[in-house]
Amino acid sequence: MTSAGFDPKFLGTEAGIPVLTESGTADAVELEGSTTIHYTHFSLAMSKSRKFASWVAWNIDGGEMKALSRSNIPFVKDPRVPAQFQTGDELYRDNRLDRGHLARRADLCWGPKAEAQKANRDSFFFTNITPQMDDFNQSAREGLWGRLEDAVLADVDVDDLRVSVYGGPVFNADDRLFRGVAIPREFYKAIAFVVDGELRCSAFLLTQNIVLAEALDLDEFRVFQVSLTELEKRVSLTFPAELHAADTVSVQLLEEGERKPLDSLADIRW
Repeated sequence: MTSAGFDPKFLGTEAGIPVLTESGTADAVELEGSTTIHYTHFSLAMSKSRKFASWVAWNIDGGEMKALSRSNIPFVKDPRVPAQFQTGDELYRDNRLDRGHLARRADLCWGPKAEAQKANRDSFFFTNITPQMDDFNQSAREGLWGRLEDAVLADVDVDDLRVSVYGGPVFNADDRLFRGVAIPREFYKAIAFVVDGELRCSAFLLTQNIVLAEALDLDEFRVFQVSLTELEKRVSLTFPAELHAADTVSVQLLEEGERKPLDSLADIRW
């Protein structure tokens, strides 16, 4: 099952991987002396206390994508990671929570067929899954959140159709408990790509106000474009200097309460 994982030089220039803070490192699962766990075309770090990935990084080769079925692939815990540090099917049974992929399944299915098939299967490990409402991608501004990676490939003249993505949940102290699990209500993505030899990075934050009572309900989705510096205030990791230098949004407006959510893909500053 061991794989090369996320390639930080996939874009032809060094993009790096996130570095956990001291508290993030103390809370991370270690595998063979490292907090980074590798799969086919993606890598991640697991939080022991939250039982979800704190970050996932994946490579997308838009020119080598394979259309593979998700049928008959079970969601399973990664046997390399202690089961007590993973959230499994016990959270998702008989409710509206979906098993939501952090690294999108379709993003990972590229390369030679056997490799693409392995990446497809690897995406179903619970280490790559977080709870999302059953209409998560459909309701978020007509699926804006779920289409970010497609959008950059469609809207920008990306060198070699190659993209690297970093994403994960934001762990808040007041996340609501459901079946004994604190459910993240915010997620982030940072999308790195090269245009005319220049590295660029665009970062986003999704907030979802989940009401967890007798019934699961969803109040509102909002997607914001943010700076990496703003994201770092909300997570237990730092992004590589190369990505900071490539950030397409340098202004931090989120804390001012005046930043408007994205209404459409056209609002994005690539």
